[in-house]
Amino acid sequence: MTKATSLKDSDVQYHIKLASGQSAPYVIVPGDPGRVPQIAAYLDGAYEVANNREYRTFRGRYRGVDVSVTSTGIGGPSAAIAVEELIRIGAKVLIRVGTSGALQEHLQMGDLVVAQSAIRDEGTSCQYVPLAWPASADFETSLALKTAAEQQLHQLDTQLNSYVGVVHSKDAFYAEEPKGLPTAAEWTMKWNAWERMGCLCTEMEAAALFTVAQLHRVKAGAILTVIGETKGGEVKIAKVSSENAIKSALEAIYTLAQAEGNA
Repeated sequence: MTKATSLKDSDVQYHIKLASGQSAPYVIVPGDPGRVPQIAAYLDGAYEVANNREYRTFRGRYRGVDVSVTSTGIGGPSAAIAVEELIRIGAKVLIRVGTSGALQEHLQMGDLVVAQSAIRDEGTSCQYVPLAWPASADFETSLALKTAAEQQLHQLDTQLNSYVGVVHSKDAFYAEEPKGLPTAAEWTMKWNAWERMGCLCTEMEAAALFTVAQLHRVKAGAILTVIGETKGGEVKIAKVSSENAIKSALEAIYTLAQAEGNA
């Protein structure tokens, strides 16, 4: 007879297929598994550790700091699973490198947005804590990302800009175009509210990441590349590189590791 093993008792995490010691304390968490090797290319001695479902992990070193890169897949549910399991095996700092659609006129394709907090317009975080609780990034992590993003863009002498502020997290990507939906009036009202309040952009994972990280008392942040815009019920997407966000996240990790005596 086979003895059942509890998910909590098993050292090898059920979804990400990593065990204690296989993840660095500093982890970059993109959504797209295809972006994992792209980020790992900036690491010294990078190698693949695991690849299961939407969860792909590489590990290496950046300027002497031990760094992992684990994809979370699309949306809050899969992101929360990845973050929960990474924390169980020792992750202490998690930085999302993702993409977003602008909600403000002054944002342009390629701009960088550091998420200070996220509107919880999704379902995953509500399974953890009542909606009145704010999903906020760690201050030191956000500050490190802000500084790194400014330096990265300054070095390029580009017209691109970096911003820090509130972002919007959602579940239904195609509900950005509410025309024809039974909830069209509600969606339009909400989009208008977010824009009027100055929400910078919309994405799908930050609220879940911040909420789970807050619950477990670990640091989390997010830096997003603007690759599209969502205005007036119309969505436009362009092919934009995430290179500046990747470099900024890695430099932020180095800064945090220095402050913690790990670099």
